[in-house]
Amino acid sequence: MRHIAVIGSGPAGYYTAEACQKQFGDEVRVDIIDRLPVPFGLIRTGVAPDHQSIKGVSRRYEATALTDNVRFVGNVTIGEQVTIPELLGLYDAVVLATGAPRDRPLEIPGADLPGVTGSAAFVGWYNGHPDYAELNPPLGGPGAVVIGNGNVALDVARILAKTQGEFAGSDIVGHALSALETSSISTITLLGRRGPHQINMTPKELGELGELERAAPVVDAADFPPEIDDAMLEPGHRKSITHLRNFAAAHVEKPVHIIFDFFAMPVAIEGDGKVERVIVERTVLDSRGAAVGTGETYAVPASLVVSCIGYRTPPIEGVPYDDRAGRFANDEGRVLPGLYAVGWARRGPTGTIGTNRPDGFAIVEKIAADTQPNSGKQGRPALDALLAARGAEVVTFRDWQKIEAAEIAAARDGAPREKFTSIEAMLGARGT
Repeated sequence: MRHIAVIGSGPAGYYTAEACQKQFGDEVRVDIIDRLPVPFGLIRTGVAPDHQSIKGVSRRYEATALTDNVRFVGNVTIGEQVTIPELLGLYDAVVLATGAPRDRPLEIPGADLPGVTGSAAFVGWYNGHPDYAELNPPLGGPGAVVIGNGNVALDVARILAKTQGEFAGSDIVGHALSALETSSISTITLLGRRGPHQINMTPKELGELGELERAAPVVDAADFPPEIDDAMLEPGHRKSITHLRNFAAAHVEKPVHIIFDFFAMPVAIEGDGKVERVIVERTVLDSRGAAVGTGETYAVPASLVVSCIGYRTPPIEGVPYDDRAGRFANDEGRVLPGLYAVGWARRGPTGTIGTNRPDGFAIVEKIAADTQPNSGKQGRPALDALLAARGAEVVTFRDWQKIEAAEIAAARDGAPREKFTSIEAMLGARGT
C-alpha cells in the first residue's frame, strides 16, 4: 500500500488521483486536501459561468472522488491545520496541485488605485469565490480597460458586455448578475502590447464576441500585417485572425463597443483617489518580435481596469519557490524528497485543463519510481487523528454533495445552481 496526499482539488489534483489509481490499483490511498469546503478549483471558480460545457469535466473528477481509495479532505488549510513537513511524515508522497490562483502584479504607477483589479479577483467575483465575493467592482462609469490578449481577457470583456438574457443557463452568482444589470459601461478596451498575430486567443472564444446581443467588437484593419502572412500561422491561430479580420470589416453598430487596441502598452493609471484613465504608450515590434515603446502616449478613460496578465502560485513555507516564474521550484515535478508539484504549480499557468492529465500521469510515474509500498507511513488514519486533535472541521465529498444539492435547489430559473459565496454558508449547507 502507498499513501499519497494531493494538495489542491482542481483538475491537476484529480487527474493525479486518477493516475494513482491506474498505476497502483487498489494498493493506494489518496487524500485530496483543499482549503475550501468545495472541490474542483478552477472548474468551479475559474471557468467562465457561461461555459457550462467545459465545467462538465467535473463529472469525471466526481467519478474518481467516489471510489473507495480516493478521499476529499476539504476546509483544511496547509500551514494552519497541517504543515508540509507533517504531511511528508505521514505519506509516501505529497503532490502540490495548488494551481496558480493569484494575480501576477501589474507593476506600473497607479496600479494600486481603487478600481484596479486582477483577473483572478474579478473572475472570482462573478464566479462566487469566497475570497472575492465582496470585491464590488466599479461599474458606474462608461469605460472599462482590460489589459491582456488571452482568453481570460476575452472572458472578462464578454461578461461585462452581456445582457441579462444572455446569462440564461449560466451559473454566474446573483450578486454579480445584479451588479452587471445596472452597469453603465459602454466601451470595453482590450489593450495588447503586440499585434493581432501575437494574440493568445482561441477561435471559439473570439467567435463568441461576434454573437453578442448589444455589443460589437471593433478592430482597426490597419493593425494587421498583409493577409498573406496569415498562411504562416497554425490552423487554430489562423481561425482566430480570421475572426479579427471579419470584425474589422463588419462595422456593426451596437450600444456597447469592445475595442481591440493593439500595439498598446499601459504605462500608468491615473485618477483622483480612484481610476479615471489609463495612460498608454504606442508600441512597435522589434526584430525579435518584442514590443518596444515609441514614446507616443494617449489616455483611455476608464473607471474599471482589469489586469489579465497572468497568474502566480502562492508560496508555501518550507517549499522551494521560483519567484521569477511564480511557481514551485522543481526538476520535472520533483521538488524535495517525497514532495512533488503538478499542473500550474509545477510549470506555471500554461496549457488547457486537459493538459493537466498527462502531467498528472507523468508525476505518478516518478512517484512509482521513487517509492516502495508498505513503507510504514500511516497516511489517512494518522491525518485524521492530527486534524481531530487540532479541531479541524473537515468537509468530505459526501458533505460536498449536500452543499451542491442546496446550491441546485436555490438556483434561479434556468440556472444550474446558485453558489454559496462564503465558507460559513457552505459549512451550514451540509445539514440541509
